This record gives sequence, structure tokens and C-alpha cells, in this order.
Amino acid sequence: MPPQVISNRYELVQPLSHGGMGDIWRGYDRTLDRPVAVKLVRQAAIGNSPEVAEEFAKRFRREARITARIQHPGVPQVFDALLGDDFDNLYLIMELVDGLPLYDYIDPNNPLPIAWAAAIAAQICTVLSHAHEVPVIHRDLKPGNIIVARDGTVKVLDFGIAAILRTDVTKLTATGSPVGTSQYMSPEQVQASRITPQSDLYALGCVLHELLCGKTLFDGNAFLLMRQHVEAPPRPLRDLRPEVPEPLEALVLHLLRKRPERRPADTQEVYERLLPFLPQAGEAPAPAGTVVENVPDPTRLYRQPYAPRPRPARATAAAAPTVLNPQALPPVVPVPAQLAEDIRAARAHAEALLEEERFAQAAEVLGEVLEPATSALGVDNRKVLDLRQMRAAVLFLGGDFRNALPEFDALAEAYARTSGPAGPNARLCRAQAAHCRAELGQVTAALEQFEAVLRQVSASEGDAGEEAIELRRAIGFLLLSEGRYVEARDVLEALHQDLCLVNGPDDDETAEIADALTRIRLAHDSRNPRAPRG
Repeated sequence: MPPQVISNRYELVQPLSHGGMGDIWRGYDRTLDRPVAVKLVRQAAIGNSPEVAEEFAKRFRREARITARIQHPGVPQVFDALLGDDFDNLYLIMELVDGLPLYDYIDPNNPLPIAWAAAIAAQICTVLSHAHEVPVIHRDLKPGNIIVARDGTVKVLDFGIAAILRTDVTKLTATGSPVGTSQYMSPEQVQASRITPQSDLYALGCVLHELLCGKTLFDGNAFLLMRQHVEAPPRPLRDLRPEVPEPLEALVLHLLRKRPERRPADTQEVYERLLPFLPQAGEAPAPAGTVVENVPDPTRLYRQPYAPRPRPARATAAAAPTVLNPQALPPVVPVPAQLAEDIRAARAHAEALLEEERFAQAAEVLGEVLEPATSALGVDNRKVLDLRQMRAAVLFLGGDFRNALPEFDALAEAYARTSGPAGPNARLCRAQAAHCRAELGQVTAALEQFEAVLRQVSASEGDAGEEAIELRRAIGFLLLSEGRYVEARDVLEALHQDLCLVNGPDDDETAEIADALTRIRLAHDSRNPRAPRG
């Protein structure tokens, strides 16, 4: 079934979550070739009468505009707000956050390091400070609405509830029910009193308490939870985790005071009181075994402020050749009929997307079928390798050289295992990896890899074949781009002579090499004006 398309631009690809008012979908922006999040508001939430629908549409526009005014990297960007015909559907197009929800960090048997919990809370403070300035009050701050992105950045989601349910418009909750989640709801929300920024600070106190000890502040059903928020004193953190510093315990208790005016004055005050527990710039990360495994590190922004992205692991350009072991070849596995159809459909869909130059989406379509194919057929199965090679090529065509490079490296090793290190597929993938390295500025490694592949090709097919000529051309032009004119001239002059014999002097490829040699001579003459010309 083809995906639903909104406004002839946004595809609904996969549902991500369900809420009381609507669903969040993973979508795709056809125009800009990028994934997006699409908030789809259910028709039941809009209402049936034109008057109710019109009022909801006004609130919906306000949601988009107000959320878009919170200019902070910790708030997902709003890209678009669309209303369906007759107000039957409403869509908010937003930044898709790649990360983990905060509840994945919470484990009563393995509480977070103090610095991790403080870093998460401090980042939430910076987001809330910008929101409260607009002013927007979140009203439903909880671990499910907080994502830690892959680089450790904390993202606060769903400011839309705050925008739609503002006090200056008629509330959507006609029953008078409070807005929020009972485990993190401030006493004034429970009592339907006036909501202020201190209401968000109470919720932050609930979240920080849970991060530090692995347990929610109160337990019980919704009614009991709300009663405890109004009446029950919070249990001090050091009763649950003695190593929590006293000032941090005092901060959490301050955030959890029942009366809003007795809580901290604002998020800036909370942030300043968290500073002593944050890591310093240049400080090493928490040791392995003391943190939740396989989750992003929220302290990285404080340990390495404004740092470049981490260096990717670089494979050796000219690795030792893999010896083919016939006994290690993957067994022939029959392809299930449904999987074969899924693979065929994914390839066809990706090819159609490539026609429209939607490279990122084509790579994603291939990636979705790769996981079940690999599980069913094995990592070295030919159909799996063909899919991976097609996906790597798509990444390359789309200019995503950083992600294409490790794929080509891995594919070269896989083909070396299954077809031999000098096989055509292994050579092709190593050459493509070298092109990626050249595009990423890894010139020395790229040249080494091109030359290693060329030696293999020359040994089996000579220097004048199509593959060898392409490799020699790549080496010559890479040397030329680096200003290594003498080396580039030596490579390209020999190539030009071979092309004159193979294709003739008037061939386009021969002429291209001749033009490059002319540029080399001009550059050489400009640097050496007294050098003899010949």
C-alpha cells in the first residue's frame, strides 16, 4: 500500500507514538529529501461542528507559531503547519529527533552518575528558560516527553499541549480534568489553580528525583498520586541513595515544595545550583560500568563544549588481503517468497526515488528491508550484499560520504570473504571507499587505497582496461587537486598515451586528460617563469 501523502509533499511512513489527541508519525519531506516528524491530530479531537473545528484550527495555528518561537536547540524545530480540507485533519511537521527517551535511562538497580542526572536537568533548565520567556509553560514535563539525542543533547517535546491549552482560550478538556501526567503533576495543576513557570519546576523536581534514585516520587493509582502531590511530603533523596550530595538533595526538595511561590524563583536559579555537579570542560567521561549502556552521554556538552563531532573509526586503506576459504563460504539459503517480494518492492521503490533525486529516502527504504533480509539470509548472503551495495551507492550519490565509507569498507571485506580479495566486487567497493575518503579530505589514505586496487587490477587485467583507466584517472586528478603537479603529470601523461592508443586522440576522455595536462603545464610555468617550455 502506498504511503499517505500530505499536501503532495510529506509522506506518513511509520507510526511512532499514540496520544490522547493524536499520533506522531515518522514522515518524509519529498521536497527537501529528509525525514520529519508529523503530528497528526485525530478528527475526534477537532469536533464535528464547523464552529468547533474553526476554533480548534485557530488553536492549532497558535501551537505551531508559539512552538516555533522557542528558539533553542533543545526544542525540535517546527517546519510546517497544515490544515486538511474542511478541517478534518491537522498536521504539524517537525524535526525528527534521533535519540532515546529519558525513561530508558532510569533503572532502580543502576542509578545514574550524579553528573549525568545533573547534566540532563541543567539542559532541561536551559530549554525551559527560553520557553518561559515567550512565555510558554510546558505543563506536562515527564521522561516520556524528554529525548536525549545521539550527541547527548536533551530535547524537550510536546510544547504543543502548552500552546493549545493556554489560559486565554477555551480549554479542550471540557470535563475540567487537569492537563498533565499524574506522576509529575504539580499541586496547583491537581487543584486546577493558576499555572505558572513554577509548575514546570515542580515537574522538573519529580524528574530529577527519579533520575537520581531510579524511582518515581510517589506511587499509586492516579487519584492517590494526585492526593500525594497535594498533601504528602517527598521522601528525601539521601534516604534512598546516601551518596547524593546534600545540596543536590536540598535543591530537589526546594523544587518539590507544595506552594509555587516557595519554589526556586526561576530556571536560572535552578541551573546555577546544578553547576557544581556538572563536569568541567576537558573532564573524562564517567567510567564504563557506572552508566546505562548503549545510551547517549548527556554530559558531553559540558565536558567538550563546542567540540567537533567525534572522529569516525578509520579502517586501514590498504588492509592485508583476505584469503578466501572455500569452507567458510555462506550456505545457500532459500529466500522466503514474502521476503523476495519485499526486496523486489524495496529496490523498485528506491529506484523510483532515485529518479526524483530523493537519495536519503531511497537509502532509508533499502535500509528497512536490509534488517529482515540479513536476519533471514545471513550477513554474507549475495542478495543481502547486493542490497547493501545499492544502499551504499545511494548514500554516495546523495553526497553522504561519511556514512557511505564504512559501508563500502565492510562490503569490501564481505566480498573478499565470499568471492576472494581480488574479485571485481571487492575491488569496486575498495575503489568506492577510496572515493569517499577523497571527498572527506583523507587524501593520503585515498591514494593508498586507489593504488592498492590498481595493483590488483593491473596484475590480472593490465593497465589499459576500463577499470584500470578509471583508477589511474582518479589518482591523477586527486594528485592534481592537491597541487602535486609533478606526480600528477607523470600519472596523466602515461594515461594520455594509453588513451590515444585505445580510444584515439579525439575521444572525449582523451581530451579531458589533455586539458588537465595543459593546466599542469600552465601552473608549472606560473611557478617557474624561467623554466624552459616544451
